Amino acid sequence: MYAIVEIAGQQFKVAKDQKVFVHRLEDKEGSKVSFDKVLLLDDGKVTIGAPVIENAVVTAKVLGHLKGDKVIVFKKKRRKGFKKKNGHRQYLSQILIEGISVKAPAKKAAAKTEESKTEKAAPVAKKAAPAKKTATKEAKAPAKAAPKKAAPKKAAAKKPAAKKQESPKK
Repeated sequence: MYAIVEIAGQQFKVAKDQKVFVHRLEDKEGSKVSFDKVLLLDDGKVTIGAPVIENAVVTAKVLGHLKGDKVIVFKKKRRKGFKKKNGHRQYLSQILIEGISVKAPAKKAAAKTEESKTEKAAPVAKKAAPAKKTATKEAKAPAKAAPKKAAPKKAAAKKPAAKKQESPKK
C-alpha cells in the first residue's frame, strides 16, 4: 500500500514505515503530524483524487531537523570576467510514515443527499435563466461571424510602359 501525498509544497510517494526528508516542518521533534492532501492511494485498487481524496490521511512522526548537503551555485559570463560562486544548505525535516488511512464518510453522505433533494426543485428556475443568455449570445454570434463584403475594386488605370532608350552603339 502506498500513497502520493503533498507535503510542504512537494509531492512524495510514501509507504508505511518509510523515512522521508521533506522541507523543514514547524513541528517539534517527536511530534505527530498528519497530511490530508492525498492525491493518489493504492490499496489493491488505485484511487485518484480530484484534486485530493476525501477523508484520506497520512500520519507521520517527526524524527529530527537537519541541514542537507551543500549546493554550489556558480554563475559565469564568458569573455566578460564575471564569476560568482554561492552555496547554501537546505533546511530539512526527517519524518517516519506511520500509517495511511481512509475514514468512512458517513455523516457527509447524509448531508449530500439532503442537499440534492433541495436542489431538485431549484434546477427548473436555474435552467430557464441560462437559456435566455444563450439565446442572446446566439443572436449576436451570427452578426459577428458573417463575413463582410469586400468593396468592389476600382480598375487601376494602366500606365504605359516607359520606353527604354538605348544608347547608340558606336
